Amino acid sequence: MRGRFVTFEGIEGSGKSTQLGLLRAWMEEGGLPVLATREPGGTALGRAIRQALLTPGEGAVAPEAELLLYEADRAQHVRETVRPALERGLNVLCDRFFDSTTAYQAFGRGLDGERVRALNAWAAGGLAPDLTFLFDLPVEEGLRRARGRGPGDRLEREALEFHERVRRGFLALVEGEPGRFRVIPPGTIEETHARVVAAVKEAFGWAGRTSAAKTRP
Repeated sequence: MRGRFVTFEGIEGSGKSTQLGLLRAWMEEGGLPVLATREPGGTALGRAIRQALLTPGEGAVAPEAELLLYEADRAQHVRETVRPALERGLNVLCDRFFDSTTAYQAFGRGLDGERVRALNAWAAGGLAPDLTFLFDLPVEEGLRRARGRGPGDRLEREALEFHERVRRGFLALVEGEPGRFRVIPPGTIEETHARVVAAVKEAFGWAGRTSAAKTRP
């Protein structure tokens, strides 16, 4: 039976990566087969692309080049990692997917939204998430958290106005597909994890078993 594909989205500092890790641990403890991955960086090629995209350096990256690099990462990721895992019956948890590209490149950078969506679909080979979590919080708070971890990557260093556009983009995507998204409001790590677990139980009937899960990335 095909696995479920669950994606985790949000602005910088939203806590999505922490929550993905907690859900993965909950699934493993319950014997639910799970694979955790991310974009960019879920393959060897993707890790090279991630370094090129996020490492601060001299000169700006053209928005069009940035978009195409994300799509190249996605094309390799879906074909090498995500789709084969789903077909083996693994449930795939992914830190960012094409909704981030739409929010950051279409809303944040101002690229043509229809073109971005068409490239997303093409690079993903028609694959779409079964469920998407959006961890929403004020931009100022997210950036405070993200920048408190260190000097920040290239995106974390973008201006407040850019991140405000990205957040508005995510919320617009929720309005367009309310059935796929679950918006998670700010809360403690424990409160947020409880909301995530309740959502996957409701969506998929996941309850877990006592046996150990079979896989880790």
